[in-house]
Amino acid sequence: MALDPPAVSFRGLGQVFETRGGRVEALREVSFDVARHEFVAILGPSGCGKSTLLRMVAGLLKPTRGRVSVFGLPVTEPRDDVGIVFQKPTLLPWASVEDNILFPARHKRGSVTQQDRARAAELIAMTGLQGFEKRLPDELSGGMQQRVGIARALHMDPDILLMDEPFSALDALTREEMGFELSRIFEARRKTVLFITHSVSEAAILADRVVVLTGRPGTLAADMPVSLPRPRGIETASMGATHEFAGHLRSLLLRRAA
Repeated sequence: MALDPPAVSFRGLGQVFETRGGRVEALREVSFDVARHEFVAILGPSGCGKSTLLRMVAGLLKPTRGRVSVFGLPVTEPRDDVGIVFQKPTLLPWASVEDNILFPARHKRGSVTQQDRARAAELIAMTGLQGFEKRLPDELSGGMQQRVGIARALHMDPDILLMDEPFSALDALTREEMGFELSRIFEARRKTVLFITHSVSEAAILADRVVVLTGRPGTLAADMPVSLPRPRGIETASMGATHEFAGHLRSLLLRRAA
């Protein structure tokens, strides 16, 4: 029996950007796979091509070299089974929480169904936004806005969720809270997740695997499984195994930066 293809596959990826300042090589010979329903965090210094990888999976950028495939098929354009959560939630300022979550369905089909609204209500409950359905974005805290962004990305029920430093603009306490919230959502509704972060502890607590890239041009420096048990919650942050793994990651990153 043939094995199912990985959810995402990167093979021999290279990316060069031509800028007014000259040629910039962002990625060089990057290859790794992501299994279905696996949570993979990507760590590395700024400018090493982390966001470039996500743009390739999303079908927003064609690699200069190599190939990206999703469920065994080459990525040639944006796909309905891939959702994206950005660094900032990029909500429609004039639309309510509910309407922001429903926007992808309305944009795709021109209207929303009762099933769409029921799905939005389910996600509002899952992300702790009950009672705020009719609020506008500027009436919400930063953490609540990011919850809306996550709910919107999940509304079309994508198989793959791309998250580009989704909590980087939040204060430390809210960021920690959102990390545990994401872990809870991941346990309740498993997705294939590619999660970019600069936080070593965030990667250790959330991910099944951590992929580390070198400085530009980004190459694969390490691909490390995370053996911490699931489900993970606030107690995971204080576990000795968590600190040990995070320390190993931190040492690896510092050696690569030296």
